[in-house]
Amino acid sequence: MNTEALWFVSRATGAVSLTLFTAVMVLGILTAGRAGTSALPRAGLLRLHRTLTLTSMAFLTVHIVTAIGDSYVDLTYLDVFLPFSAGFDPLWIGLAAVAVDLMLAIAITSALRRFMSPMLWRWIHLSAYAMWPLALLHGFGVSGGDGRETWMVVLDVVVIAAVLVALAYRLRPDRHPDTVARRAADIVHPPIAAGKHQ
Repeated sequence: MNTEALWFVSRATGAVSLTLFTAVMVLGILTAGRAGTSALPRAGLLRLHRTLTLTSMAFLTVHIVTAIGDSYVDLTYLDVFLPFSAGFDPLWIGLAAVAVDLMLAIAITSALRRFMSPMLWRWIHLSAYAMWPLALLHGFGVSGGDGRETWMVVLDVVVIAAVLVALAYRLRPDRHPDTVARRAADIVHPPIAAGKHQ
């Protein structure tokens, strides 16, 4: 495959990866705890989250391999994992390397979850919230990419808006875990009406 084709594949898969990781992020924000709904039960949510994550990682792998295979940029596989060591755009490639390292930590600990304490797994998994903006910044800043092209700026605005809307929904007072738990308890044990004596 010629280097021009590799460059186009790398750019395209980078944009697709960002879109898919945004979908993973939004789903994770909206369904933290994976309680499920009547339309999509808990098992379905878990499968959807896992499928989106694996698909995102597949596109990201193609993005990385084609970027390294293209002679336009001076990148090695070590640069993918060792932050800020790249000879090409060390800051922007370094941000991507940090994001990749976080993704690997999340993937490995998810595979080993049954051997870990729930608290430790949860803290590592929460690093996904740092991974997404690092990937977004990488895409915007890296030289020779599409980060400042109109279509990519529009995509960035859309994915940022999607995450912000999901966060706003999740942080509503009536969505707070304490409020949700209180409502569930009220359904099981309705409160005694004010002024009513037992």
